[in-house]
Amino acid sequence: MGYTIKEGDYEEYGVQVKEGGVIFTFEAEKEDECEILLYDREYKVTETIPVPERYCRGAIRSVCINGLDALRLKYNYKINGQIVTDSYASRIVGREHWNDPRRAKYAWQVCGGYAPCDFDWQEDVMPEVPRREMVMYKINVRGFSMDAGIRGSRRGTFAAVRERIPYLKELGITTVEFMPVYEFEENVLPKQTALPEYLKWQAKEGDMITPEQPEASEKVNLWGYVPGNYFAVKASYAGAADAAWEWKELVRQLHANGMECVMEMYFTGSENQNMILDALRYWVREYHVDGFHLLGEKLPITQIAQDAWLRRTKIFYTGYDPMLLEGKCSYPHLFIYSDEYLYPVRAMLNHMNGSLEAFACQQRKQHRYHGFVNYIADNNGFTLNDLFCYAEKHNEANGEDNCDGSNWNLSSNYGVEGRSMRRLVRQIRERQMRNAIAILMLGQGVPLLFEGDEQGNSQEGNNNAYCQDNRIGWVNWKRNRSYAWLTDFTREMIAFRKAHPVLAAEEPKTLNDAGRKGFPDLSYHGENAWISSLTRERQSVGMMYCGAYEKREDGTADADIYVGYNFHTGTARLALPKLPGKRRWYLCMDTARSAQPFLAEEERIEEAQIAVKGEAVVILVGK
Repeated sequence: MGYTIKEGDYEEYGVQVKEGGVIFTFEAEKEDECEILLYDREYKVTETIPVPERYCRGAIRSVCINGLDALRLKYNYKINGQIVTDSYASRIVGREHWNDPRRAKYAWQVCGGYAPCDFDWQEDVMPEVPRREMVMYKINVRGFSMDAGIRGSRRGTFAAVRERIPYLKELGITTVEFMPVYEFEENVLPKQTALPEYLKWQAKEGDMITPEQPEASEKVNLWGYVPGNYFAVKASYAGAADAAWEWKELVRQLHANGMECVMEMYFTGSENQNMILDALRYWVREYHVDGFHLLGEKLPITQIAQDAWLRRTKIFYTGYDPMLLEGKCSYPHLFIYSDEYLYPVRAMLNHMNGSLEAFACQQRKQHRYHGFVNYIADNNGFTLNDLFCYAEKHNEANGEDNCDGSNWNLSSNYGVEGRSMRRLVRQIRERQMRNAIAILMLGQGVPLLFEGDEQGNSQEGNNNAYCQDNRIGWVNWKRNRSYAWLTDFTREMIAFRKAHPVLAAEEPKTLNDAGRKGFPDLSYHGENAWISSLTRERQSVGMMYCGAYEKREDGTADADIYVGYNFHTGTARLALPKLPGKRRWYLCMDTARSAQPFLAEEERIEEAQIAVKGEAVVILVGK
């Protein structure tokens, strides 16, 4: 191959194409022996190009090579004799096919490649959905779209997800969170354990026993929470050859429908922190990503939160330096994303010695300058359906003797472990799913749904389906058609939340009438109105939101909203505060009414109390 080399420009890590030359820039000490390996179609090394030590500044090597075709590029670095795949590679070659068994059998050498930057974004505008309007939906690209009625090579791809955008939009979703879509190795190779010499023996003729030859089970990492190539789009998520183009098209289509794209990024703790910042900036700059849910150890979260490039990028993390959260800013972009909402809500729903006070605090949890993400189910634990079908986890199929996954689930099977044909059991479970959706959408923080929960999706009791690349780990859209009632209810609850901004106010509730509107912004009510405490023994409460504290889009004040929660198994009577003038309370939703929770015609309540059936949620509007 005819090529010439000269010093690179050191401007960006990875591979850049400039003025006909291909620039390779990577981290290496001046004393290191560095080479670039070029591969052919069979992954055999065709060229070894030395990178002279004089092309080094600090601990960065950069060389420009003329005569290479960047689009056909397959390369690795060889540093001090060790082959290293470029951590900044914008494309990974060798993982184009999901769970390709040949990769392990023939020990293919995964290589770096080059993803061109040209794409017509067509005046793409990032939606920047206000916090009060956000409704999140978390998906795994493959799990979400393998069983979605899509045939052929598009199953499990970005294109398949793109076809579901109208469904998500109709549901009311504003922000889609993607589990890892950067390159990761899904093949989980079995660990080889070497036995000591004194334990090694061969069977002889006449032996009554023979040495066991256990077969190591091979797994597939469906989720991707492993070390990754953080600058490359996962090639096997593309139906065509160009994964970067398909991902950009998916993001563009989300934006065209007013929806945001949030990426989960998992880091092991061993990555260079400068690289982490570079990766986040890269996805924002190159792929127009709207936010990141950051997972892992030793993250430079303070630098990320203060980075100018990421200033209008939503950052989701478990916790921040308190000083970061107290600063007023023109575009609040920090969100606390943890399971602190999940446990108090599950405890109340499933009668696990829950605290009504803790529940009420979670429902009104809010901060002036940052947001909270609320969820009752996600990938780490039971699905929403399984939360009310299984008392214990059933992870035997994972091959870890059911020792993996959380043991602290606060779930209940209501008398039957798993599926049941008993009418009463099914009715209780269905009501509890409606209750969970209603509670989630009535919380002041940002609600998040996990893929398929609005469709009654089940993982058959597996609460850690990371390796279930099958019907357990995939959303079963066909089977879940029988849960159309739950999908409809979820859509109606999301619409109700959006129609009443008082429920999702960005200002914390003060529990008093600081604005002199005639009522406290939020008040609690029991058998008598205006109760002042939520004692441990209480299992029901009415929460009244004063609509005058929030404006609708048309500038008018929101309506007063009263939500009655009854976690008892028996009926509870909750007091309704008297409204001024001729205004009265109207019942508009009752989860105990299985046929039609949202009433076709609102019912005027004449009494000073409302009877809330056991394990039910009601909503009343004052008008």
